[in-house]
Amino acid sequence: MADLGIHGMPTFGDGPRSLDEYGRVLELLPPEFSTVWISDHLQLGEGGFNEAWTTATYLAAAFPRYRVGHLVLSQSYRNPALLAKMAATLQHLSGGRYVMGIGAGWLEEEYRAYDFEYPHPGIRVAQLGEAIEVLKAMWTQWPATLVGEHYCVEGAYCDPRPVTPIPILVGTNGPRALRVAARLADMWCWDGPWEASYRQPYETLRSHCEEIERPFDSIAKVCELSVELPADASTFEPTVTHPFYPGQVFRISGPRPSDVVRDVTELIEHGVSHVAVNLDSMETLRAFVDDVVPRLDGVGVGVPQPARA
Repeated sequence: MADLGIHGMPTFGDGPRSLDEYGRVLELLPPEFSTVWISDHLQLGEGGFNEAWTTATYLAAAFPRYRVGHLVLSQSYRNPALLAKMAATLQHLSGGRYVMGIGAGWLEEEYRAYDFEYPHPGIRVAQLGEAIEVLKAMWTQWPATLVGEHYCVEGAYCDPRPVTPIPILVGTNGPRALRVAARLADMWCWDGPWEASYRQPYETLRSHCEEIERPFDSIAKVCELSVELPADASTFEPTVTHPFYPGQVFRISGPRPSDVVRDVTELIEHGVSHVAVNLDSMETLRAFVDDVVPRLDGVGVGVPQPARA
């Protein structure tokens, strides 16, 4: 059984958004949607974003039927001990509805603009692993002490400690970061569809789990799926590229509802338990709700939180 989430809001671009704009979208979603996902970016070119933690807190209060998560936080932007305290507070105030999505960070432009150090990828991945270890220590030890190469806590108290465990989701397709996910994550996320984008890192994650003798099924699989359902199928562009992933082509699911049903079904057949959709417009959102969701077998309502590893 799987359920659905929405990542970002259609039609409003990447700029700051209001409660009314969020409400226009979230009130249209059927019960199969359980989660609202928020990106963690500060700027891109001249474009601005709502700050991710403030937004998550706001949405958790305004829309209490949804879980709230990040796809994904940059581990570089917040001290991990403080991040643990922030997450524990939101988990407490929301009644256990937060998912900690975290990654190594990648957008050099905003690192430079906001005066964050931008070490090479290997260091950022090592920092990611230590950040997750700090999070877990803060949530389970009283007090927490962990001394690493990049981060440490000594005699730190996190009160309130989470009564409902906070799932840690790692979003990545990089082999080194997938090793971190295999060792420390409760959930893992990468882009779909299955064959075009998801399968290769899925198999890499499986092999890393086998190396450390961790059951692969103990990590909940999440897929982020970009969807376009234009009224005129001839306008559909099936692929996009990303400057951070040179040589890689990402495929869009569409342009017909049957195409999206096929792609979501294939992911579920391979064990994906949550599909977070990016919907390019309100037109696509309505078509997805009306013409895709009713045709999805294996998508239900009220899917429980993923089990902790």
